[in-house]
Amino acid sequence: MPKNYQHILALVFAVKEINENPMILPNITLGFHIYDSYTSKRMTYRAILDLISMHPNYRCGIEKNLMTVIGGLDFGTSLYIATILGVYKIPQLSYGSFAPQNTDQSQSTPFYRMVPSDDHQYTGIVELLLHFSWTWVGLLAGNNDSGEKCMQTLQPLLSRKHICSAFLERTPQTSYEYNNIHLLYLQVNQVIVKSKASAVIFCGNSASILALQPMLAQCERENVAGTPMRKVWILTAQLDFIGTTYPTRWDMQVFQGSISFTVHSNEVQRFRDFLQLLNPFEENGDDFLKQFWTLVFRCLFPNSNTEEKPSGSCTGDEKLEDLPSSDFEMSMTGHSYSVYNAVYAMAHALHNTFLHRSKQRAAMEGEMQELPKLQAWQLHPFLRSVSFNNSAGEKVSFGENRELETGFDITNLVTFPNNSYVKIKVGRIDLEAPPGKQFSIHEDKMVWHKSFLQVPPHSVCSPSCPPGSRKKKKEGEKFCCYDCAPCPEGRIASQKDMNDCIGCSEDHYPNKDQTQCIPKTISFLTFGEPLGMSIAFLSLLFFLLTLLVLVIFAKHQDTPLVRANNRDLTYTLLTSLLLCFLCPFIFLSQPERVSCLLRQMTFGVVFTVTVSCVLAKTVTVVLAFVATKPGSRMRKWVGKRVASAFVLTCTIIQAGICTVWLGTSPPFPHFDKHYVTGEIILGCNEGSVALFYCVLGYMGFLAILSFVVAFFARKLPDSFNEAKFITFSMLLFCSVWISFVPVYLSSKGKHMVAVEIFSILASSAGLLGSIFGPKCYIIMLRRDLNIREQLMRN
Repeated sequence: MPKNYQHILALVFAVKEINENPMILPNITLGFHIYDSYTSKRMTYRAILDLISMHPNYRCGIEKNLMTVIGGLDFGTSLYIATILGVYKIPQLSYGSFAPQNTDQSQSTPFYRMVPSDDHQYTGIVELLLHFSWTWVGLLAGNNDSGEKCMQTLQPLLSRKHICSAFLERTPQTSYEYNNIHLLYLQVNQVIVKSKASAVIFCGNSASILALQPMLAQCERENVAGTPMRKVWILTAQLDFIGTTYPTRWDMQVFQGSISFTVHSNEVQRFRDFLQLLNPFEENGDDFLKQFWTLVFRCLFPNSNTEEKPSGSCTGDEKLEDLPSSDFEMSMTGHSYSVYNAVYAMAHALHNTFLHRSKQRAAMEGEMQELPKLQAWQLHPFLRSVSFNNSAGEKVSFGENRELETGFDITNLVTFPNNSYVKIKVGRIDLEAPPGKQFSIHEDKMVWHKSFLQVPPHSVCSPSCPPGSRKKKKEGEKFCCYDCAPCPEGRIASQKDMNDCIGCSEDHYPNKDQTQCIPKTISFLTFGEPLGMSIAFLSLLFFLLTLLVLVIFAKHQDTPLVRANNRDLTYTLLTSLLLCFLCPFIFLSQPERVSCLLRQMTFGVVFTVTVSCVLAKTVTVVLAFVATKPGSRMRKWVGKRVASAFVLTCTIIQAGICTVWLGTSPPFPHFDKHYVTGEIILGCNEGSVALFYCVLGYMGFLAILSFVVAFFARKLPDSFNEAKFITFSMLLFCSVWISFVPVYLSSKGKHMVAVEIFSILASSAGLLGSIFGPKCYIIMLRRDLNIREQLMRN
């Protein structure tokens, strides 16, 4: 493989640097032997045996001492080498082998890996899919151990991250395994090309893609006129685009925009200069160089026996930088970088070994003992603890599992019309970074395939469900294929592709689109809203009217009409009405513990005083007429003291009920979070409902009693009788409060408060108008009727 020749050149370059560096292994020259495994188990064993047989070698002026073997591009080759080297305990530095699936086997193999475990690579692939939200991907694996491991490792990782496999396919090792090449084309075209998955993970080696690439290129050409083959190929580090010796080069356009995971590499100083100085005509040069030159430049070297140069002869003026990347890359690849680090790791370990032995020799100098010759197995402890910075400035050291934890590079493949390509580093899997920051990618550097209508492309089975909807599984299909269903009422989906909608907390409610929870507003009856302003205006208006009536009565307190109606009782009634009209202002304040206590207690006591006064006036009228009869014993019950005592007794009873209410289950602030959507209704819970209705019932009892007494006294003489007006006022009062109960029970929140306030205002206004309206009319407009003679005559 011409492209793999760079691995050899990296070895030569590293050895050359070390031999020229006086700080490492002074007075010791490193050498090397190169063997080809031919990707064959038999040839690998033969090469290792040939190498081992040289160990007790002949001496030709230069001592050749085998200390380390660098090799094993794949794990199988490394394992074959280890079975032989393990007997002699010779260290092996594997520059391309990833950890095997069997952990025990990984621990028992006596070699060092210059690359990290490919488990990190598979995790990085999953992170890449999640980054671009690709949940419907194809999985294509080579028909070998590496492809099998990739399949078995990736599938559970994808499932755990809710990523589905659109298809699982394997490639033949070579296209010649098919009796009819058309069968392979149909498999590729029908399964891969026609799939909705835009992202395809390709696990395999270079031989796997070598068999599949011609078919993919054919599909690409045939689909240009129809539906383009829009695919993003995600390639593992085991795969590389290797140039071939076939007359027709690869068609690389199908892999435009591919994302490849590669072994981490860095720019090594002077390596490009070293490549540019290579000359196949140099004497004592590299014998591999002429073979490589012949393959990649398709030229022939002139025969030294003839002076004529045939057409197409190699001149040595050919430039390596002119070669396409599939044949050769001028920048050091990941595997070549691993070879370079392997040589330096061995050199530093050997250097540390010699330093240690020098100290031993100095300690034993007095005993005149000579240290035994250095053996390869003695290098192991120094290899395990080796740590240095290479010329690229990166630290090189082995972890617990005898492998470098350098991570992987994420590269983007950019192709050109001449089928050359360049790999651009767009991301990294850095194992030394803090958790959560090991994966990084730069989308702005990405180049995508020209057939994609939008970038980055989508690779999903079903379109994303927008916020406000949830995923609804399709029967008989994978979980990545679903329909979108709106969230039920009262639940939201704040993100795309949510499996289920969630409910809002009690103090929040869903917005119209059901995409987020909005804080509920706290609602209670206030002065600032129209209803509250109307109530406040009416309360203030009736308060002023009552105050006006009180002023009129106070100014005309010596007139017969005022004196005949018990001035003290009248003033008490008017004062209680004033307080009744002020009660709504307590209801219009924010419900708090104190205001909730004052609302019903104040209302109950003040209204009891009012109704008691009305009842006392009615009873006084009756007693007055009964007492005027000759020989009546009721004269002693007629007077101000009796009326005051009556009012006080009735009020004390109501105050006692309120005291029991406060002591047992008083009213308290209450938040109703469910009655109205979008609002938290702040109100007062009555505590004990029974005692609340006891307060209302007691007032109702007094009102009915007053109504009954006034009704029977309505036909008494008019001049001294206000029973007619009291009867009408009590009829109005009872009607209001009888209607109040069902309306109050059917209302919620601020409407419940408004019903109670209107009942208070209506009943109070009825009492004011019915009882005091006719009297004010006589006092102000019919003064001729407000004289003693007129009253006595009537």
